Amino acid sequence: MLGDYFGQGKPLRYLCQDEMRLGLMSQRGRVITARGVKPIAMKQYVRENFWLYGVVEPLSGWHLCQEYPHLNGTHFQRFITAVSNALGDDVAVMQMDQAHRAKTLVWPDNLIPIFQPPYSPELNPAERFWQHLKSPLKGKCFQTLDQLRQHMGNRIESLSTEAIASLTGYDFILEALFCAAL
Repeated sequence: MLGDYFGQGKPLRYLCQDEMRLGLMSQRGRVITARGVKPIAMKQYVRENFWLYGVVEPLSGWHLCQEYPHLNGTHFQRFITAVSNALGDDVAVMQMDQAHRAKTLVWPDNLIPIFQPPYSPELNPAERFWQHLKSPLKGKCFQTLDQLRQHMGNRIESLSTEAIASLTGYDFILEALFCAAL
């Protein structure tokens, strides 16, 4: 399947896909303080949330994120259609976790899915992208989902392609891409 695209004159890209849940429940985590100072943060236990589906290209830093109310096959199908449309004539190999192996998905001709081994999120650079986006949320509380959406939209827009490439460009992926290009 992948061999059909080599030598066809079409650009072949490598993408990494994942999704992240965001909600009004407070994010917890470690923060740096002076010795002996215990950090104080507000807590909130509101269980409203939404999902961000995203794809990143470690080589260039190109990315696409879309919000959906739930994590399910229907929304994932819409997302891969949006990725396909954003790629235009380019063809992409898209790495993702095993959760998207559903037989009911219809894959566009310009997307080739590859599935990482089970229980190996450390292999997916998109996980690092989400971690970077979520880290400043520790100890912050938002009154509404719209405030959280606005904040995350601003964070995503403020990231340059260079920053995203730096975050997601794992050495083993970049070496494999450079070797494949030779």
